[in-house]
Amino acid sequence: MRITGISTHVVGTPWRNLTYVQVHTDEGITGVGETRMLGHTDALIGYLREAEANHILGSDPFAVEDLVRRMKYGDYGRAGEIVMSGIAVVEMACWDIKGKALGVPVWQLLGGRVTDRVKAYANGWYTTERTPEAYHKAARGVMERGYRALKIDPFGTGHFELDQQQTNYAVSLIEAVRDAIGPDAELMLEMHGRFSPATAVRLAKEMAPFKPAWLEEPVPPENLKALEKVAAKVDLPVATGERIHDRIEFRELFESQAVDILQPDVGHIGGIWETRKLAATAETHYMLVAPHNVGGPVLTAASLQVGFTSPNFKILEHFNDFADAEIKKVVKGAPQVDPEDGCFHLSDAPGLGVELDVDAAAEFPQQQARFDLWAEGWEKRAPKAAGR
Repeated sequence: MRITGISTHVVGTPWRNLTYVQVHTDEGITGVGETRMLGHTDALIGYLREAEANHILGSDPFAVEDLVRRMKYGDYGRAGEIVMSGIAVVEMACWDIKGKALGVPVWQLLGGRVTDRVKAYANGWYTTERTPEAYHKAARGVMERGYRALKIDPFGTGHFELDQQQTNYAVSLIEAVRDAIGPDAELMLEMHGRFSPATAVRLAKEMAPFKPAWLEEPVPPENLKALEKVAAKVDLPVATGERIHDRIEFRELFESQAVDILQPDVGHIGGIWETRKLAATAETHYMLVAPHNVGGPVLTAASLQVGFTSPNFKILEHFNDFADAEIKKVVKGAPQVDPEDGCFHLSDAPGLGVELDVDAAAEFPQQQARFDLWAEGWEKRAPKAAGR
């Protein structure tokens, strides 16, 4: 079997463009991959056009490791977000092809399942007025859908510092959310790399009474010494990793032991197998894995293949029941959260278990999607949040 070409399809909304890539073969089997690029969709498509000619055409889709190696190193450049994302969408599609050709789900090819369910946590649910009352109501809605966990950034446009008035307001939001979801649901606290170490530590202590499940990206991701400073002074699990795009670059996090939960994005770190390798290394350091997942149904399905096969997989992020929920129709077989237990359940469907509906995808043309986390009203994920 050989790859005869790829085709790209961008599904657009005001705040995110989702790039779907179909990999076609000479035996008529087509695989699909997906990623979400933030402001770099055209760059990704441009890279894929060159990579198709240089590396992908004529390749054996079963030889996933070889294709990833050639795409990563064959251009003699240092692979960053765009290249690693391009590798990821092609890599996912190759696993999909392999599973379909053999008649087995991808998780079976990764060593088999260690669990038959993966817990989900909701994100994108607080696209409402930024008040305790509105957040309380929205959080109740999440629980009513069967979720047992959710995540929130309550810090507005905070950057490095947060004054006492803003701090008190953020506390009021979290207090309302915890009241809405009860004592047993998991509440993930997102900081989006906003703060200095001193501010992050202070805010963690302010939020401690509401029992956050983790403290995510408390400081900007470039300086791991700053993260170590936070980890040494807080009693909450620390999570980070969505903006690290090469498995090798996680080495310093492992060495520092400054993180408890790794959050690679399967769509940015080179795909399923790269993430599974990272999870194996994390296991040897007694760390959990909870992938960043702001993508649509295909990226969710790909992330679940890692989840079903990794003993140290904690939970998976899910936007698609709340923000842009209508995009689920572009994929047949989209993974669904079971309202009975708030989990994704194991699927025996071959490959990734999903199919892109190209006609449905065409109903969502690419947009000039932007998402500025320092713009007023960013949490509503509406066009005005991009500062236009």
